[in-house]
Amino acid sequence: MLSTTKRTEINKGQHKAVFDPEQLNAIIDESLIAHIGIHSTNGPIVIPMLAWRVDNHVYIHGANNSRLMRDLKKGEQTCLTFTLFDGWVLARSAFHHSAHYRSAVVFGGFEQVEEKEEKDRVLNHFVEHIAPGRTQHVRLSNDKELAATMVLKLPLTEASVKISNFGVNDDKSDLDLPAWAGVLPYRTVVGPLEPVEASTHLPEPDYSTAYGKRWHNR
Repeated sequence: MLSTTKRTEINKGQHKAVFDPEQLNAIIDESLIAHIGIHSTNGPIVIPMLAWRVDNHVYIHGANNSRLMRDLKKGEQTCLTFTLFDGWVLARSAFHHSAHYRSAVVFGGFEQVEEKEEKDRVLNHFVEHIAPGRTQHVRLSNDKELAATMVLKLPLTEASVKISNFGVNDDKSDLDLPAWAGVLPYRTVVGPLEPVEASTHLPEPDYSTAYGKRWHNR
């Protein structure tokens, strides 16, 4: 079960609340982009960043001189949101038009990953997540590159999930209107690969296992 704290309590659309941690993991693993909120001297700022999961933590990375990374490594409370858009819901009334989506909100404070070997491990995990087997063929990060990169992690101990997939919710009085109603699905298609010119003579790698039905020829 996901946590039930004051911050994770869902008041609007309670029927869309999901408490299965596997759903949280699936949303993070597919999205890989977190919108992260921080307080700055100029007011609140929300910045999108690449984010990935390893076991029960979510990780981000950036340059050591990044203002966002420097602020987040202090461990102050922040909020991460992940959103996947799945389609439009077209009702018989304009009022009931809606959307299908999956979203997750994660609360907590980041902690810096200090050990070089651990930084290398989780960064390579990210590469493998988006392109399985790729770390076997590319040059891995050297000591200078690892030293220039800050990696932060946040535990997935306080989070909420909402999933909207309930279809059309028309009023009974509208059911006889001669207007088409249903769902307009939306999905991200991954691939095909677009090689740089120097790579055209090399065998094309197969990364389809990372994307399932989202792969372009499925």
